[in-house]
Amino acid sequence: MIPLTLSVASSSLIFVIFKLFRRFNIDTFQAIVFNYATAFTIGMTLYGNQWSNEYLNQTDWMFAALGAGILFICLFFLMGKSSQLNGVASTSVAVKMSMAASLLAMIIIFGKPLGILNGSGIVLAMLGVFLVSYSKSDKVNSSWMLIVLFLGSGMLDFLLYVVQENLLQGLPDSIFTAIGLGTAGVFGLMILSTQWISGKRKFQWRNVLGGFVLGIPNYFSIYLLLVSYKSTGWSDVTVLSITNVSVVVTSALLGFLAFREQASVRKIVGLISAIFAIALLYLSNRS
Repeated sequence: MIPLTLSVASSSLIFVIFKLFRRFNIDTFQAIVFNYATAFTIGMTLYGNQWSNEYLNQTDWMFAALGAGILFICLFFLMGKSSQLNGVASTSVAVKMSMAASLLAMIIIFGKPLGILNGSGIVLAMLGVFLVSYSKSDKVNSSWMLIVLFLGSGMLDFLLYVVQENLLQGLPDSIFTAIGLGTAGVFGLMILSTQWISGKRKFQWRNVLGGFVLGIPNYFSIYLLLVSYKSTGWSDVTVLSITNVSVVVTSALLGFLAFREQASVRKIVGLISAIFAIALLYLSNRS
């Protein structure tokens, strides 16, 4: 339970940090790139002693790390563009509801069991996430972006599960997480360098600082999620469901309490639904 709780806390902290970026006028994309460099450094500093050169003889995890790195940076970049064109709420719904795609893939491809309690919890979770995230005020201008975000985010969740379950072959979760995030940083730095050279963006130290602050919870949100698959004793479907729904609930509560966001009836109903979903998913693994 502790790794899962800390993973949720780390993911929720990312929400707070992104909110603060606006207040301190930090370039989000630059901070995201520097965040990956920070996450890689943290992972290798804390867990680099777990590395063995024997892992270089295994190619499966390398391709998985490359794929994860590309998805990390592409999805972040697309989320930024979609937030501008389609609105933050619509983009948020697409990303958060991607849980449905990854859960469906886990159930169909790996034959994960789905009892009544588990199934009811997942349905309530979807309803809660939708009600908390949806907003009528957003006008969708580029629906293809939302579709790509939905499928891409679900693919990333599923990839991380497959890696943890089948591909690591002795490689520690900590090292894989660091390398995956580091790969994203390399791609991001290539994009950022061209923008600096062309004058589209200017280098500022506050963006580096923002990336450093973001990189710490970002690393642990992913690393601890991978650990949670092994440590909770719950089904993988339940771990992924509870993690995603808990992040939505925690982020919404932080928005209400810390940032004075409006608590509409719809959002409150969504939060109640999400909390019941967590309870059902938890009970399904104790019965």
